[in-house]
Amino acid sequence: MSQLQSELQAAVRARDFTGLRESFKKLPPSEIANLICRIHTDDQALLFRVLPRDLASKTFEYLPRAEQEELIKSMGQEEVAAILNSMADDDRTTLLEELPGAVTKQLLALLSDEERASAVKLLGYPDSSVGRLMTPHYIAVRPGWTVQEVLDHVRANGHDSETLNMVYVVDEAGMLVDDIRMRSFLLAPTNAHVSELMDNRYDALKAMDDHQTAVNLFRRTGLFALPVTDTDGVLIGIVTIDDVLEVAETEATRDIQKIGGSEALDEPYMEISFARMVRKRAGWLIILFLSEMLTATAMGFFEEEIARAVVLALFVPLIISSGGNSGSQAATLVIRAMALGEVRLRDWWRVMRREVFSGLVLGGVLGVIGFLRITVWSAFTDIYGEHWLLVALTIGISLVG
Repeated sequence: MSQLQSELQAAVRARDFTGLRESFKKLPPSEIANLICRIHTDDQALLFRVLPRDLASKTFEYLPRAEQEELIKSMGQEEVAAILNSMADDDRTTLLEELPGAVTKQLLALLSDEERASAVKLLGYPDSSVGRLMTPHYIAVRPGWTVQEVLDHVRANGHDSETLNMVYVVDEAGMLVDDIRMRSFLLAPTNAHVSELMDNRYDALKAMDDHQTAVNLFRRTGLFALPVTDTDGVLIGIVTIDDVLEVAETEATRDIQKIGGSEALDEPYMEISFARMVRKRAGWLIILFLSEMLTATAMGFFEEEIARAVVLALFVPLIISSGGNSGSQAATLVIRAMALGEVRLRDWWRVMRREVFSGLVLGGVLGVIGFLRITVWSAFTDIYGEHWLLVALTIGISLVG
């Protein structure tokens, strides 16, 4: 990749557009997008303009949102219109929803009537709904069709379909009644009817389902694509696993950031402004700092006791950090279980009971280790004084509590 990148940069400097175009024709769109991201920002638009129009459209879908926005700014209206009209509906929706409202309105005006209607429809669904991820391009057939009719229909209309792995069966009202793998049609006699291949068993999502529902269903079924229906069961689109995985990655990132004690970042780490980064992180740090001040205030009430046994002060950081580590472990495990759907809100009592018991056991283990550590050290030094046994018991019991 580095050698190819160097060759492309040399071709850009030499303005060898013919050589660039020939080099790109040998590469898949995903690799071209990766190369564009690696070169200097000033040359990205130049490289993108060298691509043939059909290859440019496919490559654009693989670019990160930041690069997509920069390219849109650098291209003319005709170029932008060609790219947007050829993009997959779900990818175009993701791009439009992340742009400022005024920019989105301008870009919608560049779409054809058909593509604009599709974009407006998808943008009308809630942000976290499956409707925002679906595409209306799929293959649908009727139960009365023959296998030959299905294959002819796929050849005539399959170019625009998001996937050809699955064919969806609908009735006269457009309601989903089954899904059949393309493999079944390829292996069946051409005069067999679709109804003969149906088993009337299928999994589907609702347009208003949330993203986590989609993630769970994909995980359970192992399918590449799932049909999406409205509240009446009418097939209105499909969702592919690549879009769901992208959403799952974004939500997992937000969960991890929240576990770390900060608000979720809505921009990449290297691109978010310094002021926004500080604001996102300051809130929880202030709350935690104030809570620690309460801890310090509480310790002030035991100042005389600590003064009489100064050695106890040595173990205060140890006990506090042990409690913090235990809490971080519990929070991480529970939040991850919630993200995977293993724990729900109604399970709060079971979770609390398990954590209380596990906390006591883990505290007991640490307490025994702390007790033994002080006991062993006291055999070789009098750092803990003549009341080392009381110190050991105090530390052990404190770790349990």
